[in-house]
Amino acid sequence: VTDADGNVYQTVKIGNQVWMAENLRVTKYNDGSAIPLDTSTATWADAATPKYCFYNNTTSTDTIKKYGALYNWYVVSPANPGKIAPAGWHAPGDAEWDTLQNYLAAAGFDEEAKTTGNKIAKSLASKTDWNTAMTAGTAGCDLTKNNYSGFSALPGGFRDYNGFFNQFYFGYWWSATEIDGADAWYRYLYYDCERLLYWSNGFNYQSSGLSVRLLRD
Repeated sequence: VTDADGNVYQTVKIGNQVWMAENLRVTKYNDGSAIPLDTSTATWADAATPKYCFYNNTTSTDTIKKYGALYNWYVVSPANPGKIAPAGWHAPGDAEWDTLQNYLAAAGFDEEAKTTGNKIAKSLASKTDWNTAMTAGTAGCDLTKNNYSGFSALPGGFRDYNGFFNQFYFGYWWSATEIDGADAWYRYLYYDCERLLYWSNGFNYQSSGLSVRLLRD
């Protein structure tokens, strides 16, 4: 799939869903208009408007290709008239993340080979970049056993009004589902946890900068 900047992304079929297998890094909407870039910690969270950045404001093309961009939730909000997803694709809602999670567990990708549950971190996490963990079944323990699903989740960290945090330890991905006027649902992986996690108090502000994966319609 190709975005509005001409970036080409690998995709992966998991169950009946087709996901991007890379984080989004597009800098403009489908109509060619620019998504505002904000590199300032002082202004990042000062308005309920779409913004994007790259972790630590990197300009490295290799790093940007690997980790993608960090977007606030207003970019993926269904109310945003600007569309970042190419035709035939969309930002997944929370229920579609549930579908991914439930499929991986039911198909035996659960770390304990159960058909119900959520110990699927290793099946989603990439084979590189995660901080080392000692607990079996976690995303950071023996990376050679990661990525059964092909989702290739990287620990891209996040941004908020205090700066950039948690690269190599956490990966966060927005859903398009709002909780209330200030918060929205997202999913995340932690290097020392077996599960795909969702929403954590204090980190779900719509102004936070998280990674984005798109899902085929």
